[in-house]
Order: sequence, then structure tokens, then C-alpha cells
Amino acid sequence: MPLRLRHNNRKQVNYMKLSEIIKHVQGTVLNPEVQTDAEIIGGCGADLMSDVLAVVKPEAVLLTGLCNLQVVRTAEMADVRAIVFLRGKQPMPEMVELATQKGIPLISSQRGMFECCGRLYCSGLRSFETNMNGSHE
Repeated sequence: MPLRLRHNNRKQVNYMKLSEIIKHVQGTVLNPEVQTDAEIIGGCGADLMSDVLAVVKPEAVLLTGLCNLQVVRTAEMADVRAIVFLRGKQPMPEMVELATQKGIPLISSQRGMFECCGRLYCSGLRSFETNMNGSHE
């Protein structure tokens, strides 16, 4: 499914619906009571939450192999719209509860980070990852 376009403060922004991202990563929603119709404008794959805070922009999806409460707290601080846990990782019940309270969808995918990031990038979702100089490579 192609990216959609919306106007935001007089500029055009491409986005992908979270429901489409879930299909691309072959994911399972772990807290279905949270809405999955969010508009996602970019993504970040990381296991270091300090990297997430350094590079992620609001309205992003976070793909990670890290599975602890800090991931949900970091996502909330960074205005991440959804978290995808990779390689079949399953969060603890307290993580699901916190994410649900914060309105952050949690998704689990059996696929690895390289494949999920590649699938989303090839589908047109932009990367929020930068090099140490702050620019995209």
C-alpha cells in the first residue's frame, strides 16, 4: 500500500497507517484495546534507548529487540506512536498495562530487525536514523 499524504502546518507530510505497518512486519497487536489507526511518518530500529531519544521524531514507530519497561517510558517521552518487538519477544504484563495506559500500541513480530526495517523502508516509510553528524547517510 503506498504512502499517504497530509498537509501539516502548510507542508506536506507522507505517512503510513499503523495497521499497514502491522501487515508489513506480520505483527500481532498485544494490546488490542489501543487504537491502531495512527498515522506514522517514520521509523527507528534500535535497542539502545539513548539512541532512540537522540534520533527519533514524533509520530514514529520504534522497532526493537529490547523488552523492558524502559522501552515504553522512552516511547512516551519521545512521542513514539507504536512499538514493535522483534524476534517474537513478548513483553511482561506490566509493560502491556503501562503501554495501554499511555495509549501506545505494542506489536510483536517473529521477524528480525533487519527484515522488518527493510520491509518498511521499501514500502516508503522514511528512516529517522542519522549518523553521528546528524545527517542521513
